[in-house]
Amino acid sequence: MRIGLTLALIAAAGVVGLATFVRLAPHDPARWHVMPDLPGQGDEMREATGGHTAAHVTALPPAEALARIDAIARETPRTTVLAGSVAEGLITYVTRSRLWGFPDYTTVSAAPHPDGARLVIDARLRFGQSDMGVNRARVSEWLAAFDG
Repeated sequence: MRIGLTLALIAAAGVVGLATFVRLAPHDPARWHVMPDLPGQGDEMREATGGHTAAHVTALPPAEALARIDAIARETPRTTVLAGSVAEGLITYVTRSRLWGFPDYTTVSAAPHPDGARLVIDARLRFGQSDMGVNRARVSEWLAAFDG
């Protein structure tokens, strides 16, 4: 009986330790506040392990497009700005999962395009190998709200 209780306490301490580490691990803006190279010129999507990148062409000028997606991102639950600004032309957000608080990083930029601006959104996880589609869903939701 005591061995079972001891093992349960050790397991509980491990879960609490993991949850604490995930929530308190420091963010490194130098690592996460970067945009991947998407060489295309139009709309495109790219999947990666635990991540999703999308480009979207809009008739809005770059600063207006970035301000619009920034407003959408800031309304997303459990999302805060890690680095950047509309004026900088690059913004990185941290969105935490509801239960465990796992951080996902989403970086957005808007560059001039012959039709207005090319908005790029890159969402990726920090811990683990799979995000179970949450980054793809977030990018899709942001783009749907952007177009809506």
